Amino acid sequence: MLSSVRARVLPSAQRRTLDELTEDLILGSGDTTSKRSAFWTMLTLAAVIAGAGVLTDSTATVIGAMIIAPLSTPIMGIALGSVLRRRTGSVTVVLIGALLVVALGMVMSLALPHHYDLLSNSQISSRTSPDLMDLIAALATGLAGAIALARRDVAAVLPGVAIAISLVPPLVVTGVCLGKLSGWLALGSLALFVSNLFALVFAGMVVFASLGYAAEADQAAGRPDRRASAAMALLFAVVFVPLAANTAATLLLNAWTGRTKDVAREWLASEPGASVTSVDSNSRTLHVHVRTPGELPPVKSLMDRLDGQIPEGIPIVVDATRGQRIDAGKVGG
Repeated sequence: MLSSVRARVLPSAQRRTLDELTEDLILGSGDTTSKRSAFWTMLTLAAVIAGAGVLTDSTATVIGAMIIAPLSTPIMGIALGSVLRRRTGSVTVVLIGALLVVALGMVMSLALPHHYDLLSNSQISSRTSPDLMDLIAALATGLAGAIALARRDVAAVLPGVAIAISLVPPLVVTGVCLGKLSGWLALGSLALFVSNLFALVFAGMVVFASLGYAAEADQAAGRPDRRASAAMALLFAVVFVPLAANTAATLLLNAWTGRTKDVAREWLASEPGASVTSVDSNSRTLHVHVRTPGELPPVKSLMDRLDGQIPEGIPIVVDATRGQRIDAGKVGG
């Protein structure tokens, strides 16, 4: 059954040879000078483009950086080297490349105003709180990329894979956040990069091993070395656990914001023309955004209604469209 599925997904007539794959993925093979020159040039330009896209909150510009960013090449090289039990130097390339992109992000962050609100930028806020769905998407993207690399007839999908997998943008965001001394946000975007990195390596190992790209003297039936598999499984678990925890926290937070919105609507029900526009979370504080033509009801009534609906100790801030901002205190306080 497995061999039948493999034959359909990766027909032998379209499989690339190990030499062809090595030439494409390992920067230390073949014309190393030209390959490394192209890699570092394109990575630097991709980082600058991504930085400009992040700072201007331009999705189109960030996508352009994704297309030309070559970082997925040595990452897939790590997968191939793990299957072959061969040192390829790809880990060093990825590490230095990541540090270069982060450093460029830090430098470009100097263009931002001193009191710039990082979370107001959608390119930053969308990459600082990864969850389990990001990991699932990265796994599927990694499988698509590895299959495209291993087949001669589907190389056209690689630009789409480059767009789907987020590698350079979260590193740029990490640098920007570090440059603005926002450590927690930087850690979140770095977690997104690391999860995508290991998802790509894991998916690449699965595809390359199933095709039998392995040294016959050290491998049996095309399966990767057990030690390499155990190491990757451990690293994958290290990424999976915090992402799963963050997903659970996000689901809880969504439930709490939904309850808060319902309670706030009841709180404003007696005020003609008043409405709740949104409820969002920022720095562990729930912000209730309201629109009202007149004065707001006493916020104590809102806090009393929230007691028992959401956990105690959560700070509540009411923001009115007329510029009024009320620090209502903590639930249950």
